[in-house]
Amino acid sequence: MDTSYQRLVASEADLLADFLINGEWPFHGPAVLGRDTIRQRVFDGFYDGDESRTFWIVEGGERVGLIRLFDLADVLVGGTPLFDLRVDSAHRGRGLGGQALAWLTGYLFTEFPDLRRIEGTTRQDNRAMRRTFLSNGYVKEAHYRDAWPGTQGHVHDAVGYAILRRDWLSGATTLPDWNDEAPAT
Repeated sequence: MDTSYQRLVASEADLLADFLINGEWPFHGPAVLGRDTIRQRVFDGFYDGDESRTFWIVEGGERVGLIRLFDLADVLVGGTPLFDLRVDSAHRGRGLGGQALAWLTGYLFTEFPDLRRIEGTTRQDNRAMRRTFLSNGYVKEAHYRDAWPGTQGHVHDAVGYAILRRDWLSGATTLPDWNDEAPAT
């Protein structure tokens, strides 16, 4: 099926609320926002404004996922955007996350010609997203111990990935120098 990406508009606040409230998001933290909070965030520009842009992942006319790009204003001063990527549970396991990551990477590097890098973070136990990062040329750059609050007081490690513009353009992958610390003297 053809997949497209359609920018969220304010009139879709209720659709967004339904999607977020009714979905299962095991790797997105314990907090579930209420309908009124989501609607207010839409109208306040949290999902689409100077700092962020949100896109529906649409397959066969059905909204099957969501991409929220944020920290976009930082790009203008050399900063790095982040993103939230969600695929509805009924549509997971078919490669939509990988397609969406490839799309958002191309979108950001094209939309922001001076952008040098894009970052994403996921929980250590989100194996599917970690494979998705790697298969799209992102490189593991960080491991944050006990950094991701979960349900019932559980805390998870978080793992950070990034892609550089030069790697995206060349198709190469450059790894961090993990052995850059000088031995103690």
